[in-house]
Amino acid sequence: MPKLQGFEFWSRTLGGARHVVAPMVDQSELAWRLLSRRHGAQLCYTPMLHAQVFVRDANYRKENLYCEFCANDPEVFVQAALLAQDYCDAIDLNLGCPQMIAKRGHYGAFLQEEWDLLQRMILLAHERLSVPVTCKIRVFPEIDKTVRYAQMLEKAGCQLLTVHGRTKEQKGPLPGPASWEHIRAVRKAVSIPVFANGNIQCLRDVERCLQDTGAQGVMSAALKSPSPAEGNLHNPALFEGRSPAVWELAEEYLVLVRQHPCPLSYVRAHLFKLWHHTLQVHQQLREELAKAKTLEDVATVSRALRLQCQEDMSRQKEGEKPSGGLPFFHWICQPYVRPGPREGSKHSSAGSKRALEEEEEEGGRLEVLSKNKQKKKLRNPHKTFDPSLKPKYAKCDQCGNPKGNRCVFNLCRGCCKKRAFKESADCPGHGLLFKTKLEKSLAWKGDQPRLQEPPPPGPGGPGGFPEVVGSAVA
Repeated sequence: MPKLQGFEFWSRTLGGARHVVAPMVDQSELAWRLLSRRHGAQLCYTPMLHAQVFVRDANYRKENLYCEFCANDPEVFVQAALLAQDYCDAIDLNLGCPQMIAKRGHYGAFLQEEWDLLQRMILLAHERLSVPVTCKIRVFPEIDKTVRYAQMLEKAGCQLLTVHGRTKEQKGPLPGPASWEHIRAVRKAVSIPVFANGNIQCLRDVERCLQDTGAQGVMSAALKSPSPAEGNLHNPALFEGRSPAVWELAEEYLVLVRQHPCPLSYVRAHLFKLWHHTLQVHQQLREELAKAKTLEDVATVSRALRLQCQEDMSRQKEGEKPSGGLPFFHWICQPYVRPGPREGSKHSSAGSKRALEEEEEEGGRLEVLSKNKQKKKLRNPHKTFDPSLKPKYAKCDQCGNPKGNRCVFNLCRGCCKKRAFKESADCPGHGLLFKTKLEKSLAWKGDQPRLQEPPPPGPGGPGGFPEVVGSAVA
């Protein structure tokens, strides 16, 4: 069967999907994808997978519906995609991740200026894969450059384009609104399906986005995304247009986790998002959830939360608002809009973490400190976070990861271990002593005394037993 392309791929393979759940770091496991599919999502992405690790580590590979990779090497990208193509409907190349890990690894949105490299990656994948290749991108500040970028990817072989209407600089607590104008311009300029991403908090936003942009579908909610609101994570029933009770979806999710296990850290992270507003009211349950060590512990917290919410519902009178600024109807799934640093730090004291979110002038530009940097700043007020003063890491000659400073092969530990084992060599820098261990093993074998050879067979027969000369029996 020939490989489907463009709108034919979208309509036949993807069933004309309009409601899409984005790839989420450590939050797109099978249980959450199934929950989202039950409640209106028509297409769910896997988490972003590192192509290099996917190729070399069999444990990293999992069965997925729509597999997304980050990569910066055409051959590595295609090798990873070839391993996954039999288990998914399409291979997506992530060109939209703006996080620092993407900058260090040189992938995601930090490749958007390298058009020659991207052309080679998409073209090679389009030629060699049996499933379509798609891309997820961010926009440039200029609409015309964004349009040319999208057209370049389409020409290289991209069959579907997801456009996040923010630049790679729009991240953290100051993302700003996504530009649907950019998305609309891209949709008009290309002849492949387009998914819009950004500014989605409820089903009404989905319908408005589809109308304003002309896109074929809308993607919602990436964990740690620069979006000020994370729709799917706070309400998996977003695409149904419902806002159910928080315990209803939490209990349904825990049932799915028992059927399709995943790390407990994923479960806790989902419930912290899902219960966000309720945990502002019942903070003792927040602590109990954080301390939970097993899935049954989490289920116990879930039951306690349900009882607390039902009591709050029974006490809530119509039109009566809670005092102290507590969320109104906190037991209902609803989006959470993160405040910017100014709004969040307005009532904070000078020495608090919130105060450290205020702007700092570094290298002639305003920068907002992350939570980890805030903690480091409190411990060491004189510490600088100027990236120009950070040490530059040399790259591994094979995979591009940071190499060991004392590695004799100029490789990272993973690549060094493979080479040292293959060549029976030592690398003191990584503590790998294959050559030394082999030499010790051979020396030990050489020092062992040889076993004494058995005497030749005697006249008693082939067993060599001595002949009986006399008998003790008279």
